[in-house]
Amino acid sequence: MIIAVDFDGTLCESCFPEIGRPNIDLIRKLKNSRMQGDKLILWTCRTHEDLAAAIAWCNGYGLYFDAINENLPEILALYGGDSRKIFADIYIDDRCIAPWEYALKEAK
Repeated sequence: MIIAVDFDGTLCESCFPEIGRPNIDLIRKLKNSRMQGDKLILWTCRTHEDLAAAIAWCNGYGLYFDAINENLPEILALYGGDSRKIFADIYIDDRCIAPWEYALKEAK
């Protein structure tokens, strides 16, 4: 399974450009998922120094990623190149809504 996870507001409290308090439960779950063979992608809007700080922060909690803001090598090979969209089985983000929730919300 491929899991794409956001940083600000998801792995930590949102207070960009600072780094907020950690979401220890999520970090623990993701570390366990990776140990069980799942692939993790850090999927964030952070760039340059802010991205480096986020990666170092995650590594400090023992959380490591198979890719950062890009697709996994096996996905690149499968589709013959990269796209702007990150391919994952699960997306964990504080700004997400499930399609059926959105559809139900619109229907009301």
